[in-house]
Amino acid sequence: MPIRPLSFRELLDEPFALLQADIRVTAGCAAPLLVAGGSVVAAFIGLVSHLTGGSDDGTALAALCATLVVAWIIRTVLRGVTVTTGLARAIGAPIGARTAVRRTGQRLGPLLLTQLSFTAIGLAVLAPGMLFLPFGFLGIVWFLLVYPFCWFGLAWLRARHLVAAPVLFAEQTSARTALTRSGLLTGSLRMQRTGVWICRQLVYTVLTAPLLGLALFVSDIAGTHRWPFLVLITGTGLLLAAFTEIVESSARVVGYLDLRCRREGMDIRVPDAGRGHR
Repeated sequence: MPIRPLSFRELLDEPFALLQADIRVTAGCAAPLLVAGGSVVAAFIGLVSHLTGGSDDGTALAALCATLVVAWIIRTVLRGVTVTTGLARAIGAPIGARTAVRRTGQRLGPLLLTQLSFTAIGLAVLAPGMLFLPFGFLGIVWFLLVYPFCWFGLAWLRARHLVAAPVLFAEQTSARTALTRSGLLTGSLRMQRTGVWICRQLVYTVLTAPLLGLALFVSDIAGTHRWPFLVLITGTGLLLAAFTEIVESSARVVGYLDLRCRREGMDIRVPDAGRGHR
């Protein structure tokens, strides 16, 4: 990818170009995570179903909670792997899967803290829109009216810290310093980053809709037997979480390099002073 200030369109396009260069590395890390994660989810659902005597409500709640927790863990690991491989590719020194996993492990503590920060912000902003969902029709109307505003608020708040993960790995800082540094780099470009983030979420919706449709189509053909259906739905959810995280992390790397070029002239090459003397 070009190391220079990027246009709005390039900020949307370049993440896909960056991840394609190391797709084998990211896919090689994502595949075992998805298999292990799917197994954990299935085992947890089976345990809860056994303990609750096959209760439909208990099984559904177990499937939802287990999928969300496992997806969060998978996204955290893939964020580290994708950011490290993206940064290495950007500077012309590509790395393999083992090196990416090792570097992720070395910075796992700060990475978890930044991920917890993002999750806490998301829950705090989106929770008001879901408060009245249990109240039937009025709750659904409230959700439809409030959710767009909550979504924009989430985009605005997260835009300030979108490049925290690349700062963690590129500059070897603590989680708190990375969040502060990300805010300083973003500065007055916060609204632009908000728009880029929203557009990227819309792109995810377009790209993932066919996969969801395929899952529902397969479930219709195979029938609605509980276990095959649960495995199919939870597996699809984990796959979508992994895919969106890989693209999102590549976008964070692109955004970080763009901000470094804009704020600090990272793309400017200063000639060696010694070469000017003969």
